[in-house]
Amino acid sequence: MDKPVNTLSLTGQIVEMPVFSHDVFGEAFYQLTLAVPRLSGVKDMLPVTASERLLEGVSPQPDMLLHLDGQVRSYNKMIDGAGRLLITAFAQKLSLPETDENPNIVLLSGALCKPPAYRTTPFGREIADMMLAVNRAFGKSDYIPCIAWGRNARFAARLTVGDHIAVEGRLQSRPYQKQLPDGTVQEKIAYEVSVSRLETRAAPEAQEGAR
Repeated sequence: MDKPVNTLSLTGQIVEMPVFSHDVFGEAFYQLTLAVPRLSGVKDMLPVTASERLLEGVSPQPDMLLHLDGQVRSYNKMIDGAGRLLITAFAQKLSLPETDENPNIVLLSGALCKPPAYRTTPFGREIADMMLAVNRAFGKSDYIPCIAWGRNARFAARLTVGDHIAVEGRLQSRPYQKQLPDGTVQEKIAYEVSVSRLETRAAPEAQEGAR
């Protein structure tokens, strides 16, 4: 079996300056927000977690362009009495951007921990939602929502819990509306990996892809 993969490369503009989040063994971690452009011109507003040491190395300023190398991480947090899965871009390296290459690249491999949810939109677009468990050190795992489209969605619909897959895509923010029990509508944002390439990794001879 291939080793789990979790790599993230982002380049974006600082739109929310770092604020303290938590500390681990005396090392402080902060959260900030990067605006990362898509080819369409739309910008994904992505949460970033970075250590104080990394931030000191780049001296962040409002509207500054910043490059991040790291991983997509998840953690659970109690919000309004309910547990929520939160997604963040976890920085392992921060630098000033040197190229105009693709500003948003994610590579993941892991196991499906929920059955894929396949559906079609009212306009006939095919979509499949997946939850990918990616192992990391010390027995921990990140649970990363992924969304596939078109042929990739049809391919994902045939997969089952426990299947090992590899995906390539981008980390995106997606606004949506949630109706509350009292009938009011709340604006929310989902963070997920939009999949551009998908293949199984159960065994070398079984690898197949949806392009």
